[in-house]
Amino acid sequence: MSGAEAWDRLWTPHRMAYIKGQDKPRHEGPGEECPFCTAPSLEGDVSLVVARGRLVYAVLNLYPYNSGHLMVCPYRHVADYTELVAGEVSELGEFTQHAMATLRSVSAAQGFNIGMNQGAISGAGVAGHLHQHVVPRWGGDTNFMAVVGGTKTMPELLLTTRDLLVTGW
Repeated sequence: MSGAEAWDRLWTPHRMAYIKGQDKPRHEGPGEECPFCTAPSLEGDVSLVVARGRLVYAVLNLYPYNSGHLMVCPYRHVADYTELVAGEVSELGEFTQHAMATLRSVSAAQGFNIGMNQGAISGAGVAGHLHQHVVPRWGGDTNFMAVVGGTKTMPELLLTTRDLLVTGW
C-alpha cells in the first residue's frame, strides 16, 4: 500500500457488530440476553466493568461514542428511571460524579455528555435495562471524520482505557 493510499480508509471493525445488531438482546426482560445483567458476572477484561458499588456499577461501552465512554447501571433490571429506589438513585448519581472525576484525572476530559435514553423510541439500544451514559469530551474531538465521513476515530484501545479507569477509580 502506498503512503497516500494508507490514509484513504480507516478500519473500525467493532462498529460493524453494532450496526448489524450482533449480540443485542432479543427481549426486554432480565437474564442471559441482557448485557447489563450479565456484565457484572463476567471476569476481568471480558466484563469491561470499571467499578462496582452496592446497587450500581460502571462499565465501558462496548460500542463507544468516544474513548472512555462509560455507562452507570443498576444491578437490578429496570427499564425506567422512575422505577429506581432512593438508594439506586443516590448511588447512580455518586458513580456519575466519580466517573467524571476519574475521566478528568486519567484522560484530561474537558467536558461531558451525560444522559439516558428512556425507551426504544428515544434511541435506547438496550431499552429494558436502564443505563446512564457518561461520555468524555475534548476540544476538537468532533472533527472532519465525523462531519464528512460519518466515522468516529478512537485514539485508544478499549482494554487500555479500561485499565486506566480501573486504576484511576
